[in-house]
Amino acid sequence: MILIVDDKRENIMPLIKILELHGLVADAAESGEEALRLILKKNYSLIILDVQMPGMDGFEVAEALAGSNRTKDIPVIFLSAINKEKRYIFKGFETGAVDYITKPADPDLLILKVKTFLKLYEQKNELKDVRDLLSKEIEIRKEAQENLENRVAERTKELSDKNEELELRNHELQQFAWVVSHDLKEPLRKIETFIKIIKERYLISDEKAVDYVNRTVRSAQRMEHLITDLLDYSRLSSDVIPVQVNLTSLVKEVVSDFDNLIDQKNAIISIDELPVITGVTSQLRQLFQNLIGNSLKFTRPDVSPVIEIASEFINEKDSKAQPTATGRYCRIIVKDNGIGFNEVYLEKIFKIFQSLNDRNAYEGTGIGLAIAKKIIEKHNGLITATSKEGEGATFIIVLPV
Repeated sequence: MILIVDDKRENIMPLIKILELHGLVADAAESGEEALRLILKKNYSLIILDVQMPGMDGFEVAEALAGSNRTKDIPVIFLSAINKEKRYIFKGFETGAVDYITKPADPDLLILKVKTFLKLYEQKNELKDVRDLLSKEIEIRKEAQENLENRVAERTKELSDKNEELELRNHELQQFAWVVSHDLKEPLRKIETFIKIIKERYLISDEKAVDYVNRTVRSAQRMEHLITDLLDYSRLSSDVIPVQVNLTSLVKEVVSDFDNLIDQKNAIISIDELPVITGVTSQLRQLFQNLIGNSLKFTRPDVSPVIEIASEFINEKDSKAQPTATGRYCRIIVKDNGIGFNEVYLEKIFKIFQSLNDRNAYEGTGIGLAIAKKIIEKHNGLITATSKEGEGATFIIVLPV
């Protein structure tokens, strides 16, 4: 059962209805204190928790749950319309939450997350049961070892089977990102496929219906891109051993991956000699894929894209530092002649889920530059940009050599 905690009844009812439509049962509490009383009486598999509440707020409730052996493993999803700043999101995860969603939340994505965390909670309980069973079986084996050799042999076989199951469960938990990737993307692929079949077979003559179908397909595609980008973003938290990376070779490889798009748009890309630095090859490749991909995506109508990639050495970790023949840092510049942006929104473009452009005109999830910034930060560097609307953008990266 799921518990929804929100001090506003008008927020609770729609959530309950959405969960009921998917066969999920939910209780409701209108304060942190009431929620804790309910949790003492019933067992819940998931808690959807509002942050801003009078009296005991959501963070205090989560901390209280984390402090109890009985409730510390219950997954908590924060759902907030007010506290959207990064510091609140960080605090939510610090209190033990598994996710922090800001309103307005996409109902389909919310349901997918709820089902995923419920599944993980069930698996975790099953894993605990298996571990408890193993402990008991080991005790029995020690007590009866001398007189029950046959029994021990049978139990050993059973223990072996249980141990294999335990390893499988552990493997499933460790590969959570891959499970999410498959489980969330597969339904989207089917939706897209069936919608296209409906369009081609039954809706050819109905322009309005075709328009609705096209919108549905685009929405499914955006959701698939969003899932992929979120997984890419989450994987950046893992530690990888850095190696020597030839950025010139790496950027040329990235450009070759865009051959078809470059030909379609008659794009011109120039690459100066770039340095060899210490870094994570896969992450740096993703960094340049995102930057070059954006330059090819956000182009002006009837204007062939021109992208220039250059670098120079500097002595300070400063985007405006004076160039020098040798330096402890390199400054890499990726310049294009695309649609650009208003520099008033400079900080916004590097935040997750932020996009300044019409998604009907330019596809994207608003995660690409957030991924780029996180990669740069993991390499102890910095990234910024300069731009004017209609005059292209210049992204400036500073990395230690």
